[in-house]
Amino acid sequence: VQLQASGGGLVQAGGSLRLSCTASGRTFSSYDLAWFRQSPGKERAFVGAIRRSGTDTYYSSSVKGRFSISRDNAKNTVYLQMDNLKPEDTAVYYCALAANLVPFRADAWGQGTQVTVSS
Repeated sequence: VQLQASGGGLVQAGGSLRLSCTASGRTFSSYDLAWFRQSPGKERAFVGAIRRSGTDTYYSSSVKGRFSISRDNAKNTVYLQMDNLKPEDTAVYYCALAANLVPFRADAWGQGTQVTVSS
């Protein structure tokens, strides 16, 4: 399987970005999906996840109310809508196919996309 993330960039605090992650080579709709992020010097941290059906989503407390995850199974794509961005959201963002959501175990990782939020 390959996961291709895109949509990162430089944005001012308070702005918005939408990340996309497209999968190939697997039955996308059979998987729960997750987003993680990693800042320099820190461990990779959970951002949010969406169940295979798309009806249930989960978020870390640091992004809840600002970020939203959705998926389009017909396009094999998961999205991370990020609003009201803060400088502390600066990180490389990774999408993952979840072999298991809780506890999380990845089946595959995307290559990451850089998000930089300026103050």
